[in-house]
Amino acid sequence: MEKNRKPKYKRVLLKISGEAIGGPDSVFDLEIVKRIASEIALVQKKGVEIGLVIGGGNIIRGEKLAGYGLDRNMSDYMGMTATIINGLLFESILKSIGAPVILQSALHIDTVTESIDLNKTAFYLSDKTIVIFAAGTGNPYFTTDTAAALRALEINAQVFIKATKVDGVFDKDPEVHDDARFYKTLTYNDVLDRNLTVMDMTAISLCRDGNLPVRVFNINQSGNIVRIVMGDNLGTYIKE
Repeated sequence: MEKNRKPKYKRVLLKISGEAIGGPDSVFDLEIVKRIASEIALVQKKGVEIGLVIGGGNIIRGEKLAGYGLDRNMSDYMGMTATIINGLLFESILKSIGAPVILQSALHIDTVTESIDLNKTAFYLSDKTIVIFAAGTGNPYFTTDTAAALRALEINAQVFIKATKVDGVFDKDPEVHDDARFYKTLTYNDVLDRNLTVMDMTAISLCRDGNLPVRVFNINQSGNIVRIVMGDNLGTYIKE
């Protein structure tokens, strides 16, 4: 990567799944979290404005709890609370390495987070402070992918960068099927018509309606966040 190369994007929304930061025997793999946080801090140092959404699946998945007979509303609120825990972890680690960061939540827990206020968010981002959005949309029945698409549109992000454990979008799970077909580019309607499981239909529909490009990539490969922000053609690109 050229030393004097400038970032392609000024403002991005990065979505990281909770599963991506979980360990085989623990809720968190702190080495993975530290590596990802270091990459985010490096992107911030390059002058890029970053919104960050982290899922909660490493701790709890509300939809699965509902499948065991728990009330769906309460199950989803538990899932939202898990994203706050992950947000606090990233906020703490980012602060420890000197990155400016603030945690905003769609649920009101004023002792450890700010409530989401888009006027404050705009100020933080323009000041190059990393903004972590927690607690999804604040409402049950909406995934963190949908929340991430919503936040990306609200902050006028130039791209929605979705981190996964595989190289991009496939027609079926590449970790199960050796013959899975990889897609380098897709349209929003391709994703919807083929029922590809890159994200839920509400999230991809929001991206389509807001003409928000989506880049899906493998977060397990060190340096990929920086490479995407710098303009490298990694993973799968979804657009109109």
